[in-house]
Amino acid sequence: MADLLGVILAGGLSRRMEGPEKSLLELNGKTLICHIADNLKHQTSNVILNANGDAKRFSDLGLEVQKDTVDGFAGPLAGVLAGMRWAQTNTKATHIITAAADTPFFPESYVAQMLIQAIEQKAEIALASSNDRRHPVFGLWPIKLADELESFLVDENNRKIMLFVERYANCQVEFKNLENNVDPFFNVNTPDDMTKAKEIMLGFEQK
Repeated sequence: MADLLGVILAGGLSRRMEGPEKSLLELNGKTLICHIADNLKHQTSNVILNANGDAKRFSDLGLEVQKDTVDGFAGPLAGVLAGMRWAQTNTKATHIITAAADTPFFPESYVAQMLIQAIEQKAEIALASSNDRRHPVFGLWPIKLADELESFLVDENNRKIMLFVERYANCQVEFKNLENNVDPFFNVNTPDDMTKAKEIMLGFEQK
């Protein structure tokens, strides 16, 4: 699994943020998505962004932007598929590893732990978890499943992540809470979540 592409999933519609696109909101002087990109860049050899709409809004990141390759805003699995298709064309990667665009505190050891556990548990797909809660948008995915995933989304018209995952050998990788008992996969969906994220960041700075 030496060849690995990082894929930031930002294809959602931000409905609960009441207006602004959440990934472009600022946290401690950087957009949420910039926090994710910087972290993932340190853990992988290459990173791209899955997002729909005008790609120019992400131009400051300096990342390739891949739109969903299936129609209809088919959810996170559509972003996984888009990442797989980009990797097939542009890299020699065997796997992609995904991260959500609204989760600014995910661990610096995320990629390493996912790879280790997938190998040890002989899993084709690995998903992150914390506090006994699974986070399917944080996953390690073999690119060889791209055609099967496309069939699942298009032919079967199914978007349920776990129904796809459970077709293959899979494992959960449990991550411990960060400093101040912060869930490493705390995500920003609402204005209140953004306020909480700022409080969390301030707590880290005061340590």
